[in-house]
Amino acid sequence: MLSSLHCVCAEAPGVYYAFQNSDSVGKAIVVILIIGSVLTWSVMVDKVMMIHKAKNLTNRFILRFRENTRNIATPTLRREAVQSGGPTAIIYEAGVEKLLEFYEQATPANAASLQPGVITPAKLSDAQLNAIEAVLEREVSGQIQQLETRIGLLATLVSLSPFCGLFGTVWGVMMAFCGIAAAGKADFTALAPGVAGALLTTVAGLVVAIPSLIGYNLLTGSIRGITISMDNFTEEFMVRIKLEQLEMQKKME
Repeated sequence: MLSSLHCVCAEAPGVYYAFQNSDSVGKAIVVILIIGSVLTWSVMVDKVMMIHKAKNLTNRFILRFRENTRNIATPTLRREAVQSGGPTAIIYEAGVEKLLEFYEQATPANAASLQPGVITPAKLSDAQLNAIEAVLEREVSGQIQQLETRIGLLATLVSLSPFCGLFGTVWGVMMAFCGIAAAGKADFTALAPGVAGALLTTVAGLVVAIPSLIGYNLLTGSIRGITISMDNFTEEFMVRIKLEQLEMQKKME
């Protein structure tokens, strides 16, 4: 009996043994979950790098924007925005482009000819201020959408993987008991391989779901932080414009 037990243990190396004793449905589910795991890690690594870069560029440009105490549309700051390419830099460039468009419309033609390349700040109406704010909010939404690309895939894998594993387990246990019923005798050694193969799908499902859940929560938390930074930057941008409008109004008085 000891020798037979030793042989059984030698033939039961663990996961591979369970996979060998799975039926075609169980093996297919395990293969699908392995593909899902590879896809999960590729998405998480790609998004971590992307979000980390976006976060650094966002914080760097916001700091540079706050250090600039001159006109909001200085050429130096605009060049830095183009070179940065971060979310807040893109939002800034869109807002400045709309702002300068309104300034150009309000600048007399003779003033533009006397100072080529220089755009004189002008009084903006409430409708124009609202238009600038709408442009900023549109760019914020676009950047959020870009950051959240393929995040939904992680959420899907988090929800779907355990159910796939559970389905494989229920299927495998059902087939194992059907085999025992067909044999007409209750033999634990005959039941164990089928149960081991059935439980493998649950393990595979959890292996996919747990990292996906952790990655999804971390990534969504980081995106939420960048979103807050972009919203705050939009408010700062509008406040700076309104302050410049007040200073210009005081000079005119």
